[in-house]
Parts: sequence; structure tokens; C-alpha cells
Amino acid sequence: MTTRSSSIYGLVALYVSAIVLFSALVWQTGYRQGLDQLSNRGQSDLSLAADRLQAQLEHYREVAVLTSDHPHLAALHAGADPAAAQALLLDVMDKSSAMTLFYADTSGRVLASATDAIPADLAAAPWFSRALQGALGTGHRVSDVFGVRAWFFAAPAFGPDGAVQGVLVLGINIDRAEEEWRGDRPAIYFVDRSGTIFISNRSELLFWSRPEGAAGPATPDGNVPFELHMGGHEIWQLDWSAYVPRHALHLEKDLPVIAMTAEALVDTAPAMRLALWQAAAMAALMATFGALLFLAGARRRALAQANTVLETRVADRTRELSNTNTMLRREVREREEAEAALKRAQADLVQAGKLSALGQMSAGISHELNQPLMAIQQYAENAGAFLDRDQPATARDNLGRIADMARRMARIIKNLRAFARNESEPMGKVDIVAVINSAVELTEARLRGSSVHLDWTPPEGPVWVWGGEVRLGQVFVNLISNAADAMEGADTRALSITLEGTERPRVTVRDTGPGIEDPERIFDPFYSTKQVGGPDGMGLGLSISYGLVQSFGGTIKGANAPGGGAVFTVELEHWHEGEKAA
Repeated sequence: MTTRSSSIYGLVALYVSAIVLFSALVWQTGYRQGLDQLSNRGQSDLSLAADRLQAQLEHYREVAVLTSDHPHLAALHAGADPAAAQALLLDVMDKSSAMTLFYADTSGRVLASATDAIPADLAAAPWFSRALQGALGTGHRVSDVFGVRAWFFAAPAFGPDGAVQGVLVLGINIDRAEEEWRGDRPAIYFVDRSGTIFISNRSELLFWSRPEGAAGPATPDGNVPFELHMGGHEIWQLDWSAYVPRHALHLEKDLPVIAMTAEALVDTAPAMRLALWQAAAMAALMATFGALLFLAGARRRALAQANTVLETRVADRTRELSNTNTMLRREVREREEAEAALKRAQADLVQAGKLSALGQMSAGISHELNQPLMAIQQYAENAGAFLDRDQPATARDNLGRIADMARRMARIIKNLRAFARNESEPMGKVDIVAVINSAVELTEARLRGSSVHLDWTPPEGPVWVWGGEVRLGQVFVNLISNAADAMEGADTRALSITLEGTERPRVTVRDTGPGIEDPERIFDPFYSTKQVGGPDGMGLGLSISYGLVQSFGGTIKGANAPGGGAVFTVELEHWHEGEKAA
């Protein structure tokens, strides 16, 4: 009896050891899989943050390079009045939001500046010396003049003989570059080649340095991360701040373009919890199975009953799972149908917006078509009369005018058909100048009927953007129509449209109406200063326009103009050769 009891206890102990071993293996496997998923997401977040920072710095670098060879700056070396150069630098600094902008000769003497604050050790700065060698110089430090973290670009200006005759220095405040992503997850910081954290979305980490031989930067108290490795991943145990995880997956990416290393600390708690749940489930499953085996061995007579109960439970569970699976499939199908219905509703809403705009323009368009029709009739009768009088030259002149009127009507009808059709083609190369011209022509009668003066001078050539021609036309028809509605009671009714063909083409529509009452809600659905559902509209035009511009990868903004009235800015992606349609 004692021998049998010892054997049973031995089997129980062996089985418990097996449960612990298998649970540990499940935990390790689940933890590694969770770390793999965290690493993939973290690498994406890290790449996004790095690309965003490099894009911001690239913008300022291009401003410095493009401004450095301006004729106003070159004229300073010939003794010209520095007023024009200073005005140029002030204008560039205002438009680019730079912190400082000045132009110096090769000795470091400042010839023109947009600010009075100039680094004291300019001539000794490495980035200034590099610019004197004919290359673009870059550098970063805590500015002794501004008292903030600054990033400097030094662009050389070459003389007629090809030698460097001056350097344009542009400085930016790094705090502004961090404003958009400060506090985001995960914790990300950028380390320069000296091992110092210079940029981060966690301000408490700034200026921490990595001691030689340490896994990561040291806190002001001298604490360094404790490094562990799991499945090819680097895990840090930290005690830095409440906004940095205590157990973090460390990721890094080298950025040779800006001479920095981007690093991210991703919280490993989700992977740990998932692995613990998986291990607990495995332990519970094995413990249950072992208990069943133990009871089966202890009581052979209860085996049949236990099997019956177990089979019943399994069948019930299988039936429940089958029912659940059926419900899930039904729910998935319903969700897919709802998503398809939503897309159809969105497309119908866009089409309804266009038809609503056409309805508002119908009177003016009818007049635009009726006028040339009456003129055609008159010219045709005149041509017949002139032929009867044997005056073919005069009759031919009348027939030419009839042809001009017919072409004008065809152009109006073509624009109407293009605007009214339900566009389903993919996005691609679109001439924004032609789109604006078409929108102006469609709303010409509306503007003339409201006595609105239009100021629009198209560029000489096309400006290609990424988008859909019909949907872009609807955006500008909405903006022009809304401007005309807003100026109904205004003393001065003027509408101006400008196009800046930059890397991201920008269209500005400005009116002299009363302005926007609540700019923060202007793009909300059903928000309107007019009666919603009335003849003036449904309050959906700007909301539809916002969604259309967003779908093209662009932005649309509305604000009150400084001198009164409203100004809307549409910024679109520039189309480049070699791009494929979306």
C-alpha cells in the first residue's frame, strides 16, 4: 500500500514538473512572438518619426540652398545697399518659420541679417567652415544666443569665378519640430554621434549621454539600462520616468543623412501579458487533463461516466463554438454589406452634392445656353438675308459667329457633363489649371448674377497634380459657390483665386464676405450659416470637399482673412513622372 502511494505521488510530481516545463516553453514561445509583433510595429513608428524629422530638416535645407544664390545677396559683395537683402531674408524667415537667417562673407562678417542675434563663434563653427569649402554645412547645439536647441544650415554662395564668396546661415528651433509628435507612443529619441540625446518626444531624456561600454544613455543619477536578450531582441530594464516603460524593447535606426541614430523604447507589457495568459491556459489545460487521468486511474468504474460527461461537455462546447462561428460569419457578412453600403452612400452623397450645386447654377446655365441660341438664330436669319442680297462675305462672317457660339455651347455642355458624371476612374495625373478654368466657367453665370468681380489669372502652362478631375472640379465649384453665397449682402463683392505651383501646388480662394463664424467647425457635416435643408444647401459642401481633398493626399483649410472675408487654401500632391495611378 505504501509502495503504491509512493508511486502515485511520484507520478503526480512528475506530471506537475511536466506542466511547469511545458508552460514555461509556451510562455517563452508566446513572449518571443509578442516581441516580434511589437518589433514590427515599433520599427514602423520609428521609421515614421525618423522620416518626419528628416523631411522637416530637408525642407529648411532646401530653403537655405535656394536662397543662398539670390541676386540681392550677391550684390552685397559689390557694395550694394543691404536693405533689399535684409528685406529678402525677413520675408524668407517669416514664410519658413526659421529662428534666424543671415548672410556672411568668408571671414564670418555678417553682411545682412533678418535678426540681431548672431552666434558669437560663427567663424569657428564646423558647419560654417564646411560651407566655406563649397559644401552644405549642418550642425546642432544649444544656442548661446537664443537659449534653445538649434539646428543650423550653412549654404555656400559662389562668385562669378566659382569660388565661395559668402555663406547663408539658416537656424531653426528644434522645439518646433517636436511639437507635432511630443508625447506620442512609443518613446523615441535621436542620438548624435557624440552619444547625446538631442531630440526626443520625452523632454526628460534630453541631453542624456551614453557612457562608454553602457547599453544606453545614463540618467542624471548615473543609472544605465540593464540589458537582456530574448529571441534576437534587446530588452532594457529601466527606471527613467513615468512616461518611459520599465521594461522596454529597444529599437534603433541609423540616419546617416542627419548624422544621428533614431532609437525607440517600446513597452513589452502587452507581450508579457499575452505570454502569461497563454502559459496559464496551457497549465490549466494540462492540469485539467492530468486530474481527469488521475480520477480515471483511481476509479475504473467511474471511467465510463466521466467519459460520458466529458463527451457531453465537448459536444456542448463544440456546438457552442459552431454556433458562435456561424454568428461570427454572419456578423462578418453583415459588416461587409454595411461597409459596401457606406461606400455607396458616400459616393451617392458626393453625387448629390454635385447635383445640388448644378441645381443652384441651373438658372444661370440656362441663361448661358439660351443667349447663344438666340444669337445663333439671329445670325442665321441675317446670313440668309445677306445671301439673298448677294453679300457672301458678310454672310460668311455671320456663319463664323454661329460657329463660335456653337463651340461656346459645346464647351459649357462638356463642362456640365464632366461635372455631373459619377467619376469611378482611379486617381492620376490632373491639370489643376484646367480644373479651375472649368469650375470658373461653370459658375460664371452665378458670379455675374451676383455682381461678383472675379480675379483669376491662370498660369501659362499646366500644373499637374495627383487626384481625380471630376472630384477636384466639385471641390472648386463648392468653394466658388459658397463664396458667392457669403457675399450676397456685402457692399464689396470680389473673389480672388491664386495658384502657387510649388512642390505641393497650393490654390487659395479668398472672398470679401463676412468671414467664418466658427473656423473650427467649418468642415463638420451639416454645419452651415444658411438654412440646412433649404434651397441654399444641405451644409455638406465643405464636408464633402474636405473628404475629397483628403482622399487625394492633400489638405484643405479655412480661416478668416486679416482684412476681412474668408480664405480657403487647398494643397495637393504634385504629380511626378513614373507614378502609377492609385
